[in-house]
Amino acid sequence: MVRTQIYLTDRQRTELEIISKTLGKKQSELIREAVDRLIDQTGLSRRESVLRETAGIWKNREDLPDFRAIRSEWDRS
Repeated sequence: MVRTQIYLTDRQRTELEIISKTLGKKQSELIREAVDRLIDQTGLSRRESVLRETAGIWKNREDLPDFRAIRSEWDRS
């Protein structure tokens, strides 16, 4: 792990201390869990955003082969 120093407001520090005592976890552990959740949520949002932006980007291309015809050659009907 890498040591990182952060600044909290008085309210954040007080609430974090209460949560820490309630859950029986260290404040640093709670902060790491919160950062992990933020990373997971942001990563998911970023992936969804990229997928939305790229959806249909080839739909009007004229220079692509007929994929349905190619695919039908693979079918074992």
